[in-house]
Amino acid sequence: MIASAAERRRAGPGDTLAQERLQLAVDGMTCGACAARVERVLNRIDGVSAQVNYATERAAVAIAPGLEPDRLLEAVDAAGYHARVLDSPVPAAEQEAEQTRRLRALKHRLIVAAVLFMPICDLSILLSIYPSLRLAGWQWLMVALAAPVVTWAAWPFYRAAIRAARHRTTTMDTLVSLGIVAATGWSIYAMFWLDSGHHAHGGDIYLDVPAGVTAFLLAGRYFEAWSRRRSGNALRALAAVAARDVTVLDADGAERRLEATALAVGDRFVVRPGETIATDGEVVSGSAAVDRGAMTGESEPVEV
Repeated sequence: MIASAAERRRAGPGDTLAQERLQLAVDGMTCGACAARVERVLNRIDGVSAQVNYATERAAVAIAPGLEPDRLLEAVDAAGYHARVLDSPVPAAEQEAEQTRRLRALKHRLIVAAVLFMPICDLSILLSIYPSLRLAGWQWLMVALAAPVVTWAAWPFYRAAIRAARHRTTTMDTLVSLGIVAATGWSIYAMFWLDSGHHAHGGDIYLDVPAGVTAFLLAGRYFEAWSRRRSGNALRALAAVAARDVTVLDADGAERRLEATALAVGDRFVVRPGETIATDGEVVSGSAAVDRGAMTGESEPVEV
């Protein structure tokens, strides 16, 4: 079967095939709002059309001829994130190693927060309801239990909030950080000053709040990172079975082997029985039964 390579995307207003396409790796995004912000920043630049994928931390960008990629990187950096141009695909092993490293770091912080959260919560409730149980030095016990959670475990939220503040913007991490700091600060003030010398303020301990917020948000980010690693592995496995080279048919009928990425719109290529179709296209000669389940969900091959 002979097919003609088709353009993989629909051209937009003012779009031309002369546009250069880049892949950017974007670091520092912590939620979907971050991806939307990066996308808006890139699309504000004249001659740029960008789509940002939060799950893969990649930005697919089409830029007008003559536009320097450094301008895109500067715009992303000014927004509080970091981007770099992917000159070549990142090896699968390197991607998986980076995802595993992030997952392990989140797991360690989550374990510390989860293990300490329960005694902090129980003691906060117990000492609030029964002030008579407050022994000498109980404040320091509470601080010792909460300190690892509201400092080391919650550090990813603080770091993202500080980075956003430097660029005069706010994110979800800003709100989370303010909540943790406010609840911790008030609890310390209540324990060491309001309750000093007496037990009249039984309801002034809130250390369980910042500890609980930190633990639950870390759990959410851990399972999100775990899901992203699983989906990334599935995508890499799918990419591994894609066609790596293709038989291109020249105008004089001669055949030559090329890498699939070298195909251009309008090239004619040969697909022999059992081969993987290298790209989207239109059949110009021959016929075959093609499995189009990935595109249409059809359970059986279709004659084309």
